[in-house]
Amino acid sequence: MRAVDIIAKKRDGGALGSAEIAWFVDGLTSGDIADYQVAAWAMAVLLRGMSDRETIDLTTAMVNSGEVIDLSSLDGRVVDKHSTGGVGDKTTLVVAPVVAAAGLYVAKMSGRGLGFSGGTLDKLESVAGYNVNLGLDAYMRVVSQAGVVVAGQTADLAPADGKLYALRDVTATVPSLPLIASSIMSKKIAGGANAIVLDVKIGRGAFMASIEAARELAEMMIRIGEGVGRRVTAVLSDMNQPLGSAVGNAIEVKEAIATLKGGGPVMFREHCVEVAAEMLLLGEVADNPEAARMRVSELLSGGQAWERFVAWIGAQGGDTGQVENPDRLPSAPIRRQVLANDEGHVAQVDAREVALTAVALGAGREKKGEPIDHCVGVEVLCRVGDSIEAGQPLFVVHAQSEKAAQAATQRLVRSVRLADEAVELLPAVYEVIRR
Repeated sequence: MRAVDIIAKKRDGGALGSAEIAWFVDGLTSGDIADYQVAAWAMAVLLRGMSDRETIDLTTAMVNSGEVIDLSSLDGRVVDKHSTGGVGDKTTLVVAPVVAAAGLYVAKMSGRGLGFSGGTLDKLESVAGYNVNLGLDAYMRVVSQAGVVVAGQTADLAPADGKLYALRDVTATVPSLPLIASSIMSKKIAGGANAIVLDVKIGRGAFMASIEAARELAEMMIRIGEGVGRRVTAVLSDMNQPLGSAVGNAIEVKEAIATLKGGGPVMFREHCVEVAAEMLLLGEVADNPEAARMRVSELLSGGQAWERFVAWIGAQGGDTGQVENPDRLPSAPIRRQVLANDEGHVAQVDAREVALTAVALGAGREKKGEPIDHCVGVEVLCRVGDSIEAGQPLFVVHAQSEKAAQAATQRLVRSVRLADEAVELLPAVYEVIRR
């Protein structure tokens, strides 16, 4: 086979055979196929698309490009979740211990934040000592002991995806749905879970801007899962405004802790209940959605989820004294309220703008590998539909300096749009797609 022939075939709208896709991914992984040829192929896929069979073959080839974690010793009761990225999305910190408290295992390879989207590993590293770099033996020990493990993805897990994504990022081919879907699913499948809940975000703070685009991506990932013998459900959730109140690292951990103790923002708690309930359904420890949601609420209010959270953090080396006393978590020296200039009804809290403000404060990174500040961030005190008065606090900025706080204040004021008339509330979840 020749790479140029495979590129030309896809450029002209042809369907690639399973052997051709496997050969191409093998060459990509080994470096035998040049980067410029991989980039040309990715552009052809962006423009011409892929059939379900091609996308499943691509996903399978990327899974087989590296190691595949074997979780069969956990009796097949392993459920994973994946979020397509968002603002203030600390959902894993709540749902993972809830699901473990229900008798399932959650073994999750997670990532760091980049651009405006936050990363679960960065949030967890706000807790002193929490170790995200686990070898396979330690990974299995933690999940067996605590029921939950959340660690960084190893270089040996779906390495073809890592190479392909790096090229897509600099060749304007990121938006290709088959490439997005195969990228996400190859890592999830290689991670070993036999059931996966996808949290597909929609809106200003998400990659997918519309419910139609999110549904198309979700259904494609579900079909990939089915094609390789995995059970997959997708939750289409709102990301037009930040999820919960906290956008930052340590302050998001504090909000997750409050939620695990029965408090937390109502909309964030509702979102966590929906995602965790779908995980219980896939894990077959609940018979129907209503029973699953009720069970999740019981585990939150009864303290079992909180106890499992503490056990999990401790099993990965984290300082449990910090999570039991969140005031000991990192905190910024400057806290400044951002006040409303006018009265009205909140019509928009621009999630992307809030996130970029947090990044500018130091809570995120614009380039891979950049350091972050766990202390800083933004608390969002208003939500779409709220009625506010002039002078009412809209945000609290957590900053390292007065200069940084002032710059954030000016930016955040512009992120809120007011209307004269009442505004309809945004839903936590738009739709759940089950098979």
